[in-house]
Amino acid sequence: VGDKLPPERELAEQLGVSRTSVRQALTALRVLGMVDVRPGDGVYVTSTEDVGPSLALEVLESEADHPMIWEVREAVESQAARLAARRRTQDQLDRMAAALDSMAESVSAGGEGVLGDRHFHEAILDASHNPLLQRLFEQLADAIDKTSQGSLGLKGQPPISLEAHKQIYEAIADGSEQTAGERMREHLATSANTVLTARRGKRRS
Repeated sequence: VGDKLPPERELAEQLGVSRTSVRQALTALRVLGMVDVRPGDGVYVTSTEDVGPSLALEVLESEADHPMIWEVREAVESQAARLAARRRTQDQLDRMAAALDSMAESVSAGGEGVLGDRHFHEAILDASHNPLLQRLFEQLADAIDKTSQGSLGLKGQPPISLEAHKQIYEAIADGSEQTAGERMREHLATSANTVLTARRGKRRS
């Protein structure tokens, strides 16, 4: 509290995002009372309260399949997959494989494979060996579960997700960081598009 944040341009470069994204984030933080924007001077931190869980809860209460949740998942889990390809242990690979077997068994029996899906994604976060990513994932667990349930509950989607998981696993097992991250990003982006398209269809009907 009291610290001055770097200028917009510097923040954008550090975070690898556009200045527009930085401005939007700062506006949200100002509304939440976490920063004080002083024209001609800069932006100062006024609170360090952890807003991750509360923001996720607010989104869930409005729309369980909000695009915002999918976008956060894409950012967090793509990075986790890249790190997992670099740092995974054999025990963690075994956990991923066991999760895939569980999901495959459920899907073969006509189920949705939700539990196996959850364990697979959790195993990847664990294999990233990044406590901050893991904590963020845990804080968003309820939101993430809702998006997964929304996706796997669609007709024909469980086998598609299972195949995508297998490809992600292969990249992580091979130690291919870029491929693992890209496959995770594609998987989540495709799932999001499928869910959101289905939701729009229901609204029109």
